[in-house]
Amino acid sequence: MKYDISALGNALVDTQYMVDHEFLSEIGLEADSMTLATPEEHAPIIKKLEEMGAESVSDCGGSATNSLVAAANYGSNCHHVCRVADDKDGNKYLESLQIAGVKHIGVSKEESDLPTGKCLIFVTPDAKRTMSSMLGISAFLGPKDIDYDAVQNSKIFYIEGYMVTSDENFSAVTSVLENIGGDTLKALSLSDAGIVNGFKDKFKEIESFGIDMIFCNDDEAVAFAGTENLEKAIDFYKNQSYMIAITKGSEGSIIIKDGQEIFSPAISITPVDTNGAGDMYAGSFMHAYLKGHSLQECAEFSNYASSKVVETFGPRLTPDGYAAVSNKLRKS
Repeated sequence: MKYDISALGNALVDTQYMVDHEFLSEIGLEADSMTLATPEEHAPIIKKLEEMGAESVSDCGGSATNSLVAAANYGSNCHHVCRVADDKDGNKYLESLQIAGVKHIGVSKEESDLPTGKCLIFVTPDAKRTMSSMLGISAFLGPKDIDYDAVQNSKIFYIEGYMVTSDENFSAVTSVLENIGGDTLKALSLSDAGIVNGFKDKFKEIESFGIDMIFCNDDEAVAFAGTENLEKAIDFYKNQSYMIAITKGSEGSIIIKDGQEIFSPAISITPVDTNGAGDMYAGSFMHAYLKGHSLQECAEFSNYASSKVVETFGPRLTPDGYAAVSNKLRKS
């Protein structure tokens, strides 16, 4: 096949800030959640942050993007389905993908006055991350932005769960699912428990296409299963046809496949920033899986990779950082 992993997700230029919980209360955001916003809603928040002199770091992000960048740095051949505008941020985004070795169709052929998407990410002293996303042109990703040949010739097609929040994005997801064959594994990230609860019908429709892998945290797992707690959710997933990887933060992760439960403990670290940990886990897991490693080995490698991101301010590692993590897989 032409690609190892193709993914469909939002293209967002991320700016990450160190703040306290009082700041989140002042701007009306719930800690450890994702909220959609407009450019007008972002403006006063950015002004307040500038006045505070908050520590920040900016890079090209998006959940699926972060996963692909990790896998590509390990050596996977990756293709990204996302939409950017022909503006400064959009060109920066495409350049960032190129540097990481991730292929992309380029600026959309459909003209629009909307800007490239942006995400403000707030990291509190407990290392939790809270996000305010302005999707911009990303919310209108359509058929002209999709290289169907690339997706159809991928070993894994990975869907970012945030794509259910826009009708256009969701139509893009289903159009790809309708066109890929049985040789391509279909993977889904649940992304956010609130989004799972708010768009359950769309998630279930994606599931109806025959999902092979789901990636989520414990709260998202409970929301998708519709159970009262994680223990009951695990029982639910043991009866499903797909594999699910459930991350549990400092406790580690659980893989459930064919009724079997595989636990992998977390690496003991001092957390700095949990933003991007789940993205890193998914990208690392898919890479290791395609290399033929066992589910236990995939989970252990992904836990290790995620721990390195949590030790870092920002959702990604340096090229040397990815190389060191990749070396961990080769030695396992």
